[in-house]
Amino acid sequence: MDGTEGSTGQPGPAERSHRSSVSSVGARAADVLVYLADDTVVPLAVENLPSLSAHELHRAVREVLQLPDIALDVFALWLVSPLLDEPFLQFRRNVFFPKRRELQIRDEEVLRLLYEEAKGNVLAARYPCDVEDCEALGALVCRVQLGPYQPGQPAACALREKLDSFLPAHLCKRGQGLFAALRGRGTRAGPGEQGLLNAYRQVQEVGSDSGCEAALGTHYRAYLFKCHELPFYGCAFFHGEVDKPAQSFLHRGGRKPVSVAISLEGVHVIDNREKHVLLGLRFQELSWDHTSPEEEEPILWLEFDGDSEGTPVNKLLKIYSKQAELMSSLIEYCIELSQVAEPAGPQDSATGPPSDPSSSPAPVERPKLRRQGSVVSSRIQHLSTIDYVEDGKGIRRVKPKRTTSFFSRQLSLGQGSYTVVQPSDSLEQG
Repeated sequence: MDGTEGSTGQPGPAERSHRSSVSSVGARAADVLVYLADDTVVPLAVENLPSLSAHELHRAVREVLQLPDIALDVFALWLVSPLLDEPFLQFRRNVFFPKRRELQIRDEEVLRLLYEEAKGNVLAARYPCDVEDCEALGALVCRVQLGPYQPGQPAACALREKLDSFLPAHLCKRGQGLFAALRGRGTRAGPGEQGLLNAYRQVQEVGSDSGCEAALGTHYRAYLFKCHELPFYGCAFFHGEVDKPAQSFLHRGGRKPVSVAISLEGVHVIDNREKHVLLGLRFQELSWDHTSPEEEEPILWLEFDGDSEGTPVNKLLKIYSKQAELMSSLIEYCIELSQVAEPAGPQDSATGPPSDPSSSPAPVERPKLRRQGSVVSSRIQHLSTIDYVEDGKGIRRVKPKRTTSFFSRQLSLGQGSYTVVQPSDSLEQG
């Protein structure tokens, strides 16, 4: 399902393409390799591999890692194949596991695995983050790897030597150049280093007694809590391309590579090069479909409400991807799950004390990022969309007005945010 790979000190796509999750095959047994999010390997000696179910393999991984029962819901086995050749198995977060349940987890090893996966996505810029959030998250990584901040210790030198372990690579490049290269080790830290150092100083030992360090689980949880502010946290990623806006009447804009992030909450289209969101939609804000024209690339269509020069229109976005049908199916399944009230999960030692069965906990509301120019804000002006409106006979492309649904596939009526607006008589058809 997921083919996007990062570059954070982990093996790249070329190296990973030579992996195999079956290291040796004998007459009756096989050594199966399952990779964790931090790229460590869990080797499993498996009897009669062809008849082994995914559930049995999942249980074998949990037993080796000594994880509690809650891990059955938290993690899933993923088949990953960056270059569309032989896939390998990865044990990582289940895209269908709700964030509100994640904050109830108490087992430190489960929290660590979730932390490692989220950290990898932040450092690889698969989760676009504003600089302030990168620094806050990087500070928590400093605390986990370097221990509590100690005044008077040469922390800046330690950060500089491992800066790409704390911040995404595109932020580590800031300030580089001749003067940065000539800067001595004992001189003042650069802008990225200084912001990280300031945030590191402010990491508190929350939950600890006076004079004692907090357990690492406290900082894992703080990292995940911060990541929950990102609307695409916990999503599944897919490869795709979108049309660029035309530069002029005679020059088409070409295409740009994007990642399509799908979660229980909605769909986000992320610019791979610029590391920011191009479009973010909740499921109640969109309709969708996929097409597979003969001798053409499959397309995932996203339809949403917009405006053109102040006039309401329906906008259509074409996402070219060989995974279009898979994305469409995942959207449909996520919507089905969101319409069904989730039953209370089994209580175990990893989720803390049991709650009162007569009352259900209120969902944890995460604050929304509202910074001007935030990388998680939509940039529809960077997309080439098709504007449509109903003219009484059918849906036609217009210069622009609005609005009805081009597709029938959307959240059930009464739950979406669409309002049908009829075009005026003066609509200019094109």
